[in-house]
Amino acid sequence: MNTLIAITGLGIFCLLFEILNLRKAIVPITIVGLLGVLALNFYEFGTEQSYYNNMIAVSKFSTAFSSLFIVLTIFLVALSHNFYHKHPSKISDFVAIKVFLLAGAVAMVSFGNLAMFFLGIEILSIALYVLAASERLNLKSNEAGMKYFLMGSFASGIILFGICLIYGAMGSFDISEIHESALSAELPIWFPIGMILMVVGMLFKVAAVPFHFWAPDVYEGSPALTTALMSTLAKVVAIATLFKLIAGMNFISSLENQDLLHTFEVIVVIISIASMSVGNIMALRQVNVKRMLAFSGISHAGFMLMTLLTVSASAGVLLYYTAAYALAGIAAFSVILYVCRDHDNEDITNFHGLGKTNPLLATILTASLLSMAGIPIFSGFFAKLFLFNQTIQAGYIGLVIVAVINSIISVAYYFKLILAMYSKEPNQERTGKPFLIYAVAVVSIVLNITLGLFPSLVLDLLN
Repeated sequence: MNTLIAITGLGIFCLLFEILNLRKAIVPITIVGLLGVLALNFYEFGTEQSYYNNMIAVSKFSTAFSSLFIVLTIFLVALSHNFYHKHPSKISDFVAIKVFLLAGAVAMVSFGNLAMFFLGIEILSIALYVLAASERLNLKSNEAGMKYFLMGSFASGIILFGICLIYGAMGSFDISEIHESALSAELPIWFPIGMILMVVGMLFKVAAVPFHFWAPDVYEGSPALTTALMSTLAKVVAIATLFKLIAGMNFISSLENQDLLHTFEVIVVIISIASMSVGNIMALRQVNVKRMLAFSGISHAGFMLMTLLTVSASAGVLLYYTAAYALAGIAAFSVILYVCRDHDNEDITNFHGLGKTNPLLATILTASLLSMAGIPIFSGFFAKLFLFNQTIQAGYIGLVIVAVINSIISVAYYFKLILAMYSKEPNQERTGKPFLIYAVAVVSIVLNITLGLFPSLVLDLLN
């Protein structure tokens, strides 16, 4: 709870700095403030507390994922300094929106009541709608904002309808009460229907097939930094919240009591396979890097959904996978922001010869793509290894075989970008070395490799 209050206070301070005309101090002070919030959140790790009649429930799960969200927000705020340099008068607005978005993200993984869950998802969603359409003179940005708003609104409506059905079945919004009631042998049919509606709504947010159609257009049309936020922070928040919903409300036990568990598992397997396959196959055809990473994100959503098959034992694996994926994504988008900062598009042709004109950033982008593909020594490899091992132990060998095939397919389009950087001749001059972009790129990929070398640092947090 203290973490949530501190984040909200920091967002208000960002707006006050604009009033006091202290724009140059906004980014450094926000980063320092977020580091303080991270320390405060770490101090709460290991405690099990609830606040305000269980509206907020602090646990190892919520504090571990909140720490990841705060780290990602620090990187995104740092990248804001260079990305919004042409709009100095608006930087406080953009930074404040990102901080308030973080507050929504923390609320989403810390909820003890469905009212707080819905409040968190709306805070995060509204911030994303604004950021997606923030380039108001750009038609693609306007289109992205409208598409995301419409699809996000429908998803929120479906989630709200699910919450209403759950309340009608259980007579409570409180997660702990619903958890205990779900063990009952005679549950109203409205409870599983309500849970299914909530899961469907969250699958929209995760961008899993067949609820993924908005993602490629929104990722391509949104400003690059907003795409980075959607691809990393927003996706990680959505999958962590979906996991907590299913685990916290004892959905698996309720389905087992009503002989619906096998059907649920089959649906999860189908959605997981479809997300991996559609995402990777469509990514092979893309020439726009942001669109390619959108389809890559859809495929990674398929991998992350595999944890829903082993909810009781896969919290640590999910944290590790999301951390590995998000850090690689931040590193990749840092390089994309540098390369495409003076261009109207993010086509692969912009990356021609980057290995010759800027070997450091080319190396970082290569490393992040290899991590996403699941190549050792990067944490992306170990994330998939632990995930596959756990899924095999649960008896889903066929799903793991499909996942391995998809991992091999993903290497093709990642290497298409890598080959463009090293085998093509440079087609443009790249001047300037923005410190914060370099710093974020280096630190995020170093953290990614560190997690690959020492996976227990994250895996043991939730075991």
